[in-house]
Amino acid sequence: MSLFITFEGSEGSGKTTQIELLSEYLEEKGYPVLATREPGGTSIGDQIRAILLNPHNTDMLPASEALLFSAARAQIVNQVIRPHLARGGIVLCDRYADSTLAYQGYGHGLELETLHAITALATEGLKPDLIVYLDVDVEEGLQRKLAAHNAGHAEWNRIDQQEAAFHRRVREGYLQMAAREPDRWLVIDANQPLEVIQASIRAGVKAKLVAAHLARPGLPNPGQMGQNQLNSACQAAGSGDPARVNEQLAKLDVGCSR
Repeated sequence: MSLFITFEGSEGSGKTTQIELLSEYLEEKGYPVLATREPGGTSIGDQIRAILLNPHNTDMLPASEALLFSAARAQIVNQVIRPHLARGGIVLCDRYADSTLAYQGYGHGLELETLHAITALATEGLKPDLIVYLDVDVEEGLQRKLAAHNAGHAEWNRIDQQEAAFHRRVREGYLQMAAREPDRWLVIDANQPLEVIQASIRAGVKAKLVAAHLARPGLPNPGQMGQNQLNSACQAAGSGDPARVNEQLAKLDVGCSR
């Protein structure tokens, strides 16, 4: 049973930490997990990443930026993501196609229809089953990122150093996309404690795992869970209420079924 989960968010939202925690949790449950990132994840992708994020490349055009991100994406989809999904694994990806729409589209103002076409070519139509969006105030996120950079724990790249107005447009773009597809997007307040955020993510992921189980013909219903419980799990994941999240986690305790 394969599942493709991507993580989106503004700078300083804590995506990397949450991916690491979720990966460890799913592996303990017996799922074959692959955690990767964009841009990068392949030899060619890593070379493109170095160009894209180099703070000295200040004269890079938004169109060049979009095409380079998409080139790296084509490599990782073909070489890394699709093969792991074909083997029945779970892929956790730090950023994916929605980043291009948010940053190069809403942020830089490139035409969204054109970006959708380029993205379709790069991904061959592969879309995430779940998009986890960690929402944080722009100024707060940038301060977190800069503090981590000054402490030697994070990079401060060309995109980080864009003006605050750019990052606000990016955030607004993310929120608009999430509002249009609430079934695929899980929006979480990234100002909450780390463990509360992780619990919400796990509840959302488990709901998707249950849905994937139910969609497979001939398989038993895990825990005989009904659609009402599945809906409750999805709602709890985005609620930020630890008690509700923990209650739904207990109901959705699904291990790997091979």
